Amino acid sequence: MNKITDGIKHLIIINVILFIAPQFLKLDLTNVLALHFPKNSHFGFWQYLTHMFMHASFPHILFNMYGLWAFGTPLEQMWGKKKFLFFYFSAGLGAGFIYTLVNYYQFNGIYDLFINAGLNNADVISILEKGSTAGFNVNAAITQAQFDKIYSLYHMPAVGASGAVYGVLVAFGLYFKDAKLALLFFPVPIAAKYFIPLMILGDLFFGMTNYSVGSVAHFAHIGGALIGFIIAYYWKKNQFKIS
Repeated sequence: MNKITDGIKHLIIINVILFIAPQFLKLDLTNVLALHFPKNSHFGFWQYLTHMFMHASFPHILFNMYGLWAFGTPLEQMWGKKKFLFFYFSAGLGAGFIYTLVNYYQFNGIYDLFINAGLNNADVISILEKGSTAGFNVNAAITQAQFDKIYSLYHMPAVGASGAVYGVLVAFGLYFKDAKLALLFFPVPIAAKYFIPLMILGDLFFGMTNYSVGSVAHFAHIGGALIGFIIAYYWKKNQFKIS
């Protein structure tokens, strides 16, 4: 069992406080701290940072904090606290930005259908706020599935440290590629160099198909993994170079 390092300890403490305190104080901080779609009135740029400290349930925070500790500890021991925290927040911010870009792409594809049907931006936002197309003649242009999708993109905020943790997971795989890992539902140890790409491919598959279960932000995971890979790969290749 690895001894918890300072940076990870402080991250876990902040996450736990922001998970427990609102429940005791009967506060709902979702509209303030969760990452909303940019066209939503609750959106704020600070949410790219704060959403990393919000979690939807006890299993959500448990698995994220476990992953942060298990895979982040050897990285912080190797890099040091400041370098690890820079990496962690870079992966988390990158996850949020890429998640937003993918959502914008999906949103605009359906948004254009509304515009082509003769509506303007104010009309579309009004429909999304009310959750109904009543009063607007768009039924021939928009299917129920498309409406449900754009409504979900507009209203569903993202929470959790998963994007940052995926960045940590990828970095762990780059530096400790032969370490044996196992999934709960497939408890056979697999080397990190195979295990981690399989997890990311799974997120890519579920993010691009309709097979995903629940409201999992698969592209946030992929975004965090991508940014984490870029930074960790660069650091690994340049660690012995002197400028």
